[in-house]
Amino acid sequence: MEHFLSMGGYGPYIWSAYGFGAVVALWNIWSALHLQREALERARRRLAMGRSEENDHGTR
Repeated sequence: MEHFLSMGGYGPYIWSAYGFGAVVALWNIWSALHLQREALERARRRLAMGRSEENDHGTR
């Protein structure tokens, strides 16, 4: 097992690259979900504002 983890002496470089890749992938997923939530919230607010304007001025 130690031989596998050391990867012929390049283990620290390989495992840090895997770790960095995993962090970037997780950040990318989190960022996409966060931006989607924000976009949905903005759309909900716009819809609510449109409905309130419609109620104030009668039907369009």
